[in-house]
Amino acid sequence: MTNARGVRTLHVGGDAIQSAMRLDDPWALALDYTRCMMAFLLFHPDPRRVLMIGLGGGSLAKFFYRNLRKTSIHVVELDAAVVAAARQHFALPGNDGRLSVEVGDGVEALAPECCDVLMLDAFEDELHVPRLASREFYDGAFLALGEPGALVVNFMDDDPKFDVTLQRLEHAFGGAVLAMPALYDPNILVFALRGVPPRIRWDLLREKAVALERRFDLPFARYANRLRDMNRSTAEELILAG
Repeated sequence: MTNARGVRTLHVGGDAIQSAMRLDDPWALALDYTRCMMAFLLFHPDPRRVLMIGLGGGSLAKFFYRNLRKTSIHVVELDAAVVAAARQHFALPGNDGRLSVEVGDGVEALAPECCDVLMLDAFEDELHVPRLASREFYDGAFLALGEPGALVVNFMDDDPKFDVTLQRLEHAFGGAVLAMPALYDPNILVFALRGVPPRIRWDLLREKAVALERRFDLPFARYANRLRDMNRSTAEELILAG
């Protein structure tokens, strides 16, 4: 853990930043890629139950807790020391009726329709944990989601297995998978969607972005534009499947 220029960062087993917190605003999403992960709200703006695999400093859990007050949050983290650090140094609230953080194996947390948003941000030696990037896991993730539902996965943009992993996701979700480069960080965010229309008009997406920007003070219009970079589309529509 380090503090520099008003930002506290979490490091686990190396120099890579696992999480960050602005000391003057502990509830904010300090890292660009975590803000970009919230682009799933363009497709599912009112989640009821979110399951997070991987805690880090708890920035995503805190953002949900503060800003989506009708959403229940369940976090599964493999390392008890990470949970302790998040509680002690990163202002993670204690468990209550809406927030539950437990030490355990994220694979074992999946159950049919246990959530409508599943957020995955778990790495091992700067690569995805193999068990959390397998075909079996993604099949289980699809079944774990209600409709509408969204699986949000964070990748590094130099992940050598990205293409293979993306194909596994597309197989599990019937092709309804979108990829979006982060605005500034070297990350790619992937959104695998369940129970959404196969196409969505850009003008409708822009309307949703305007409303979400007012609600969350994040640049959703830029996220919508960023979706053009890596996904099939026409001048009128973003193509999700089919």
